[in-house]
Amino acid sequence: MKNDFVIVLAPDSFKESMTAREACEAMERGIKKANNRITCLQVPMADGGESTMELLVNANKGKIYNEKVLDPLGREVTASYGILEDSQTGIIDMASASGIHLVAIEERNPLITTTYGTGQLIKACLDHNIKKLIVGIGGSATNDGGAGLVQALGGKFFDENGKELGFGGGELGRLARIDIKNLDPRIKDLSVEVACDVNNPLCGEQGASYVFGPQKGATLEIAQQLDRNLMNYAAIIKEEFHIDILNVPGAGAAGGLGAGLMVFLNGTLKKGIDIVIRYSSLEEKVKGADMVWTGEGCIDFQTKFGKTPIGVASVAKKYNKPVVAFAGKIGNNIDSLYEKIDSIFCIMQGVTTLEEALANGKQNLERTSENMIRSMNLVM
Repeated sequence: MKNDFVIVLAPDSFKESMTAREACEAMERGIKKANNRITCLQVPMADGGESTMELLVNANKGKIYNEKVLDPLGREVTASYGILEDSQTGIIDMASASGIHLVAIEERNPLITTTYGTGQLIKACLDHNIKKLIVGIGGSATNDGGAGLVQALGGKFFDENGKELGFGGGELGRLARIDIKNLDPRIKDLSVEVACDVNNPLCGEQGASYVFGPQKGATLEIAQQLDRNLMNYAAIIKEEFHIDILNVPGAGAAGGLGAGLMVFLNGTLKKGIDIVIRYSSLEEKVKGADMVWTGEGCIDFQTKFGKTPIGVASVAKKYNKPVVAFAGKIGNNIDSLYEKIDSIFCIMQGVTTLEEALANGKQNLERTSENMIRSMNLVM
């Protein structure tokens, strides 16, 4: 192997095991054990979920701020947002304020959880006089169509008797009128990009409530109610604003927050990985590298629909760079991934419990990386 061999390390997080940065570090430790002449370029990735904000801020010499906001159940919590070095761009992970990790399993109830705290984070960003906002919307605990976010920014929702609605997707069944005359006026001059890794519509069998509701605490009966409520929400929006969001791909992301951001903030939904690739300068680093490594907790047939490994591999293949992916679990029907990913390795060392696998993730990734380089040393 040549002395100036360069590998770009661009994994996502391995959920509940290691962050993307920790995955990069584990890969590099393994590589250096086997061959310390290799140069490693760490480019931690995300696709719109948790840690997107932190990664983009670090990649662009920005600054992270803390803000007291309401969590999904209306309790005060400290959340974070970022302002990039250009002072014009704000970054938010909705999960920081409205994420499922903030709600204990026994407390999860998408009938009452709200995106209000995410709206408060947007307001905090606006106080920095930003002109552009990037919102990562993965990992939500909510199913309110972004209504809470709009409430935090000055909008109001009323029933047919003129009574103002409270928080949560359970309230949207009573919605009869939306008043946005007091919506924060700074939104008019704001360009909003929404980092999203799903393309589900707002309603129906593939919509927000049925697909994502159960992990947020919804029974089948609750999912049915939430779906009907979002149908009503979409109907009122169409009637009052002449915007049809019902079947827009991605409108159902984050319990319909995708729809809310499109309607009330004129947001544009984009693949989260594409946004991260652009702001992390991944392409520039890949151009001069010999090889690209990526990975995440699970790689399966869904990976090809905008997940991090396929996004990274797409950049690598533009420059004919070989791509290796690592995963804690390899699922079914991955054959189509080999069009862009040359090799896929599971980092597991043997039969183990889930708890042990998560706890030993960094060690397993380091060892697999070391063995990968040792095998390369034999032939290069």
